[in-house]
Amino acid sequence: MNFSFQELALIAIALDDEEATTVKSKRRFSVHPTWQKREQEGEYHTLYKELLDDETQFYMYFRMTKECFALLENKLSPHLHKKDTFMKRAITPRERLAVCLRFLATGDSHMTISFSYRLGHSTVNKIVKETCKIIVDQLMSEVLPEMTTEMWKAVAEDFWLLWNFPNCLGALDGKHVVIEAPPNSGSLFFNYKSTFSIVLLALVDAKCNFIYINVGAQGKNHDAGIFMTSSLRQRLENGTLNIPQNRALPGTNIVAPYVIIGDSAFPLKTYLLRPYPYNSGNREFEVFNYRLGLARRCVENAFGILTQKFRIYQGRIKMNPASVDNIILTTCVLHNFIRKNSENEVNSFNLESLEDSSLNNLRSQGGSASSQAFREREKFKVFFNSPVGISSMSEY
Repeated sequence: MNFSFQELALIAIALDDEEATTVKSKRRFSVHPTWQKREQEGEYHTLYKELLDDETQFYMYFRMTKECFALLENKLSPHLHKKDTFMKRAITPRERLAVCLRFLATGDSHMTISFSYRLGHSTVNKIVKETCKIIVDQLMSEVLPEMTTEMWKAVAEDFWLLWNFPNCLGALDGKHVVIEAPPNSGSLFFNYKSTFSIVLLALVDAKCNFIYINVGAQGKNHDAGIFMTSSLRQRLENGTLNIPQNRALPGTNIVAPYVIIGDSAFPLKTYLLRPYPYNSGNREFEVFNYRLGLARRCVENAFGILTQKFRIYQGRIKMNPASVDNIILTTCVLHNFIRKNSENEVNSFNLESLEDSSLNNLRSQGGSASSQAFREREKFKVFFNSPVGISSMSEY
């Protein structure tokens, strides 16, 4: 059968209209029926009210007490609030916070959270990212404030009373947070443990609270180099951290600087003490190393508490590096916030078992040090081996 050009054109138009009608009839739901049952079957709507009746279960689910959750919600609600639309009711600030905390507490995938809360996958992803950013923006200055001279002195006093280490402003350490290999990143995030990671560098006080955190260094970087390029090192060098003036070590006339302490991954500085070489056979060196190692337990404990509370650290974090940076910052901010606002939080962990965290240590790194740095470390070694230093340890 022969058709003219005009007839063929009309047939083509008719077929296009039929195909468009078919595609339109097969179009997916604007909201999937599963998600439409959120307020009847979603985990938040079915479980939250029951958790309120059991403090222990509430704590296990959200990794914080009811009172702490309520305080956090009160601070964040104005920033988490979304307006209802003609088409649908907005997700409440409390539910948004619950979704984010549950993700951090379990490390479950966004897809798993999506099904349990009856929310779209992209919605969960957006809620987690937005809520984490709001937590950091609103709470960072409150729980990690700029340190004053008096605040530093209080930290040093705690180190002396709790860990028998004088003139100490904090314990420094860094950990590799394991992530899924970012696309097209080559070996940038590939570390000595043959995993991909982002480094969390932290200074911790005597009570396992974070004083300073640096997040975002790529796993391939040398560990001492991460500290050397950090803002902490720069401010320690240029004297803009409000560090107190040198003072005599307790019960002596040995005038020493205020210092931070670290392990052999860090360089020896006048303001940063690291151990003497191990297996030297020198008894005085061993005493110093023992006292420094004992005081450094607070930073290991802090990382242990962080990974026990937020199980997202138990596996590879499957997000892009920028989002992982924000996740790490959020957990550190929440760590301090929870410890500050929960009376029983400080004693709720078995400190003896915290050092085996799921975060990898930084690699030991040698390096040159100034003669002045050696002399400052010598002052602390002499003190720890003096009658005053030994007696303070026996009292401990």
